Amino acid sequence: MQVVGVTTQQEVYVASKDRKFRINEILVIEDGNLGNPRGEVVETLSYNRLIPMGLDKSIIDTEVIRSLEQIGYDIGSDEVNLAKLRLFSEAPHPVRTGCAVRAPQFDEVRHLLVKTSPDQGLVLGEIRGTESLGESVDDDLRNRVYLLEEGELQAQRGVPFLFDIQSMQQYPHIGVFGGSGSGKSFGLRVVLEELMKLAIPTLVFDPHFEMQFGETASDLAGMAPSFGDRWRAVQVGQEVGIRFTDLNTRDVVSLIGAAGGNLSESMVNVVQSLHRRRDDFTTFSDRLNNVAQAIEEGAQGLNRRLREEDLTPTDVERIKDLLDLHQQYSSLPLASLKGVQWRLNRLDKAGLFQQDIRPIEEGLEQGRLVVVQGDSWILQVFSTYVIGSLYRKRREYKDARMNGEEGTFFPPFVIVTDEAHNFAPKGVDSPPKGVLKEIAQEGRKYGAFLILATQRPTLLDETITAQLNTKFVFRTVRGTDIATLREETDLTAEEGKRLPYLRSGDAFISSAVFGRTVFVRIRAAYTRSPHVTNPFDELKEVHAEREGRILDAIQDRLPFFDTDLVETVGLINRECGLDWGVNRLRQELNDLAAAGRIRKRESPFATCYDRVGSGG
Repeated sequence: MQVVGVTTQQEVYVASKDRKFRINEILVIEDGNLGNPRGEVVETLSYNRLIPMGLDKSIIDTEVIRSLEQIGYDIGSDEVNLAKLRLFSEAPHPVRTGCAVRAPQFDEVRHLLVKTSPDQGLVLGEIRGTESLGESVDDDLRNRVYLLEEGELQAQRGVPFLFDIQSMQQYPHIGVFGGSGSGKSFGLRVVLEELMKLAIPTLVFDPHFEMQFGETASDLAGMAPSFGDRWRAVQVGQEVGIRFTDLNTRDVVSLIGAAGGNLSESMVNVVQSLHRRRDDFTTFSDRLNNVAQAIEEGAQGLNRRLREEDLTPTDVERIKDLLDLHQQYSSLPLASLKGVQWRLNRLDKAGLFQQDIRPIEEGLEQGRLVVVQGDSWILQVFSTYVIGSLYRKRREYKDARMNGEEGTFFPPFVIVTDEAHNFAPKGVDSPPKGVLKEIAQEGRKYGAFLILATQRPTLLDETITAQLNTKFVFRTVRGTDIATLREETDLTAEEGKRLPYLRSGDAFISSAVFGRTVFVRIRAAYTRSPHVTNPFDELKEVHAEREGRILDAIQDRLPFFDTDLVETVGLINRECGLDWGVNRLRQELNDLAAAGRIRKRESPFATCYDRVGSGG
């Protein structure tokens, strides 16, 4: 291997007659004047006599061809393997043409590939293009990951990719981007498994009910760590919620606005006028309903009711209270009161005010991963409150320590969410967007960090995107998203062209820690998602199971005639828990006969259903 063509301080071309180059592999240029610089293969191709020269417009030009001919390559007959090599560090002057190029030993490039130890970092996968280093890799880095290749589990062959979690103090926040089926959620699962291994307090918002870690992947049984006591799942409205008495007026405005879109100024005024410090839900709701009733009936209507006969003292007192409320709040628009009522009732029906966030606080204090599950809209409402509350506790502790006070310890923590563009959309307000932007800009000082995953990076708030110092980029097809990622990372034009064609589980990781983009194959996850079953396989399984139950139910009654279907359908409904009619049973029996599971015999008088192989 040797350098050919015109060289620069950043890039050179390398040629070989008998060695094919691997994309992203590392090579050493033996130029002593430059200290034998290292570079990464960013583009490669092969030419031979069957392919006319000059047809390709990528890395071949006349200078490279002339250089190859001068050093003895027979362009017409030899197969020529070419690679564009990008140097890791800019050289002070161009590399000398003709220099020998060789594959490195691991100790020559460890500092470029490994930034922490496996016990202190996140072991996320294998660096692509490092397979040639597998034999010389240090013992502490061997057999750290397993990879899924074409559905089969394979042992590590190259250098593991270790993410230095300690570096988030200097380079905070992670973005995980990729289209549907790219491996984005799979990669996020691997990151969460590694956070659990290090007992880092983590809060996950899971709108898809898929971040569960109780079931080990069958291929890794016996090799995977157990996460049984390292995580817990809670559902909004069941195990966790919001204690209404803890809310101030601003919090109530935010929550009610989150329940049904932005509040108008008059709605905000309704909440500010009616909410009192330390109100519980019932107190505030009753006051809101009473004021709405008083304004709806009006002073004249209430006075007319006072003149009615047969009123009890309680009725009189009630009407007088409504008159007092009307006099005090008559300026509030009834439509705004009704709007606030609807939003508040929606939150109450979701169970939001029936619990508190203590289970989440306890889980984080114990160094666990806490998964909060719920519908997307309720998660947005709840996340606004819980993130703000936890961040405030952490910030108050750090501020107290800065002032020389003791303070109540609350641990640093990581906030994780999928579908992040719904939580912090670009150009549109959303309930949690404000607190997420605050953490994105200031969280590292207090030990609060973000991991945000989305299929549409273009739709994520730009201020937050700019603060994501590490970006995992999986397969992405949309041109606008690729352009956004090119702007926010150091992805080259060649890497941008590869994005639509990446295999599921392959990712470019652009990290300020590495100072460059690293191409990584994400390791096999230790746990499996509850949604991994192919829906078409599920359809077959359910159909076969139901078919088997029906056959068991009718087996002892065969043979029978279609005149017996009324009695038979009642039996099947009782034993199989179904609600079929006679027509549905007839269709199912015909399907079973067509599939060869039972025998169907037609006659001029009746149709007979019998066992397969029975006599005629």
